[in-house]
Amino acid sequence: MWGLYNKFFKRCIDILLSLIGLTFLWPLFLIIIVAIKIDDPGPAFFKQKRVGINKSYFNLYKFRSMKVNTPDVPTHLLENPEQYISKVGAFLRKTSLDELPQMWNILKSDMSIIGPRPALWNQDDLIAERDKYGANDVRPGLTGWAQINGRDELEIPVKAMLDGEYVEKLSFRFDVKCFLGTIKSVLKSDGVVEGGTGRSKKEEEAYK
Repeated sequence: MWGLYNKFFKRCIDILLSLIGLTFLWPLFLIIIVAIKIDDPGPAFFKQKRVGINKSYFNLYKFRSMKVNTPDVPTHLLENPEQYISKVGAFLRKTSLDELPQMWNILKSDMSIIGPRPALWNQDDLIAERDKYGANDVRPGLTGWAQINGRDELEIPVKAMLDGEYVEKLSFRFDVKCFLGTIKSVLKSDGVVEGGTGRSKKEEEAYK
């Protein structure tokens, strides 16, 4: 469907970059693990059931950014999510360093470097919207087109539309564009909203 790049070279790039990342960033991993445990004793990693390619399920890994006593519900369903975020966790989220363990997901082929961000297993509205654009038929990514165009601030229909645009334009050149755009967004912390839900502004006001 997307030619040789998507069928072969994209996966080769994913393997190469994830191996490089895991090989050279392990000292940073150790520092983050120690910092998490000192700040809020408990597991350093957090896993969450997500939707993969063709709507299969997998466990996505992150560095834990929430306190160990946080209720086991999605962040956006917490009444005041900020109170559950640890000091180290707040920094990890702002810098997106909490996402680094997903390099293991990429190496395992659960994910790609670039692609639609994997939906939560129970995000039926987002999954249904993505079906309209074929965005559930590609491997989800560490970052993607929607992430550099709004991230947490996007409403679900807009996010799904951007994911569909990524599928339509999928190519090496477009992946490079998304990658470079991600670096810019991370440096500026664009679109990071604690407890972001993808709801419309009207719905957010009602939620408050």
